[in-house]
Amino acid sequence: MFAFSTDISYAKNADTNDELARFKKEFHFPQKDGKDVIYFCGNSLGLQPRQTATAIEVELESWRNHAVGGYFGGTHPWLKYHQYCTPALAKMMGCKEEEVTVMNALTVNLHLLMLSFYKPSASRYKIMMEAGAFPSDQYAVETLVKHFGLNPDEAIIEIAPRAGEKLLRTEDILQSIQEAGDSLAMTLFGGINYYTGQLFDMAGITQAAHAVGAIVGFDLAHVAGNVPMHLHDIDADFAVWCSYKYLNAGPGAIGGVFVHEKHATNSNTPRLAGWWGNDEQTRFKMEKGFIPKTNASGWNISTSQVFNTVCLKASLEMFEEAGIDRLRKKSIHLTAYLEFLLKELKHINFSIITPADPEQRGAQLCLYFKERGKEIHDKMISSGIIVDYREPGVIRVAPTPMYCSFQDVYCFYEILKNNF
Repeated sequence: MFAFSTDISYAKNADTNDELARFKKEFHFPQKDGKDVIYFCGNSLGLQPRQTATAIEVELESWRNHAVGGYFGGTHPWLKYHQYCTPALAKMMGCKEEEVTVMNALTVNLHLLMLSFYKPSASRYKIMMEAGAFPSDQYAVETLVKHFGLNPDEAIIEIAPRAGEKLLRTEDILQSIQEAGDSLAMTLFGGINYYTGQLFDMAGITQAAHAVGAIVGFDLAHVAGNVPMHLHDIDADFAVWCSYKYLNAGPGAIGGVFVHEKHATNSNTPRLAGWWGNDEQTRFKMEKGFIPKTNASGWNISTSQVFNTVCLKASLEMFEEAGIDRLRKKSIHLTAYLEFLLKELKHINFSIITPADPEQRGAQLCLYFKERGKEIHDKMISSGIIVDYREPGVIRVAPTPMYCSFQDVYCFYEILKNNF
């Protein structure tokens, strides 16, 4: 697919021809010895866009000059602030604007959506997820089934890789769904597994789960802003994600929610309610009786979190300009180049456990070290390379296409070749 070379000229030429290269200068990079670090940690926390501070100041000015009037006046009236993010997110996540909203944080939204859709009965009560899912997902599912008086050991089906393997085989997931059959109430998979970087076959999982009558949910924390989605077309029931990773909205930023229109337009779909999810035509009548908006924002509970959403709004403007499909195209090239160079490092004992197929991974490659993984990670940090470490033994390396260059990848390779 690509004619890679270990000569730096390849990286320089790729950067010269990169139509997205200009976005790199739109971000603040941490410094090491007066130079930008090599930042391959957007899978954990994205960099700060330079325009974020200006965007925040606009809302501070509205607050300063209008006070409560900012809900209806100012540059961006706050009353419908959550709606400012929906057009860009709908394109990115492959859904209708009415199917997406922003609110709360990732795991809060996961709890809220699972409470809407998990309706256990005496015979159908099991939830299927990948073994080794991110701890928050494990905790959320565990406490959900306990909330209904069920035993997690009986109610939760965890699908693990085969003996001696790191990745889940799609056929094993689909077979497990079929075997669970009428006992399966819900599947909840991460779109990309945080530890291995494996991108799951979400369309296949959805089709198989629906065939046995189960609800399908996804945690897309490592997918949003990384891989283009088609949530409406694959017919997923719900999905949640954060925006502090690839979406560059800052620590603790507002979370995202997808609810398929077949549920979102149904006012009888159960949910925990609040004032901001009520029909806007009756909201200010201040009457009893919740009347939900017939779209995803019918799950909004509290007033729009302006200062927790403005950073996402600012970042999404760049995503609109760059285009998620162009970002994905660059990401495939960038990650393949990284993989090629890593395989040239014969003197370092590690294996890449992320799938080699670009259709089964995003921007992240996970390097598995049988020993000294944390020590090597710490040495990378001291060398001006920002990556992260996950037990046991994995260093996660994510060249984010919005602000990482091919020369960043080459410098990473050079440092490892000469110093490790």
